[in-house]
Amino acid sequence: MKKHLIATTLLASLFTLASAEEIMVSAAASLTNAFTDIAKNYEKEHPEDKIMLNFAGSGALLQQMENGAPVDIFASADQVTMDKAIEKKLVKADTRKTFVQNTLVLIVSTDSKLDPKNLEDLTKTDVTKIALANPASVPVGRYTKSVLEAAKLWQTLEPKFIETESVRQSLAYVAQNETDTGFVYGTDAAILKKEVRVAFTVPTEQPITYPIALTTDSKKGSDRFYDYIFNADSQKILEDYGFTKPE
Repeated sequence: MKKHLIATTLLASLFTLASAEEIMVSAAASLTNAFTDIAKNYEKEHPEDKIMLNFAGSGALLQQMENGAPVDIFASADQVTMDKAIEKKLVKADTRKTFVQNTLVLIVSTDSKLDPKNLEDLTKTDVTKIALANPASVPVGRYTKSVLEAAKLWQTLEPKFIETESVRQSLAYVAQNETDTGFVYGTDAAILKKEVRVAFTVPTEQPITYPIALTTDSKKGSDRFYDYIFNADSQKILEDYGFTKPE
């Protein structure tokens, strides 16, 4: 009986090792805090798996995948980048799901004397530097450019832009007073409440929604973490960081 129990335990251990996975997740920079917390919870429940997190601007993540970077799950801050990932057959189209929504805001540092009320206020002479993520590769920059072009302010404000590689870099620039103001997501502003304040929320033509998908080369166990993003606890973490459910 004892030998049978030992054998059963050994087989169970071998099965766990065999099914263990190192799951690589590439996610938009604005998901850093939420996904870090979700990954910690997941690993407590699934100690056989290790979640490897890679955060950057969505366009940079797409380029990494194009260049052969090993990725199992891709979460973008916009639908356009996910469209490109599908076109390039980098992700499985049938696993694409929109899981959260965000807002675009203009921020200033908490000790700033500036108090812009609208986009027109950015044309004033006391605003000289505006942090803006690269519109060519970062969704928040693309959303911002679209809004400013619609308001016919893009060309006027362009000389003031200090281009950044991600929304988190824009956030840091404003927090450290390297720029007068900057465009970030509402969720990013919320994590540095002592350093920055929201001047106003910027309406966007299209909702800012985040899709997630398994990559075409994803490992067999990757769907475990993918599914975990949609459970109640994970959704609560995302909500606590200011994300909302997509409309």
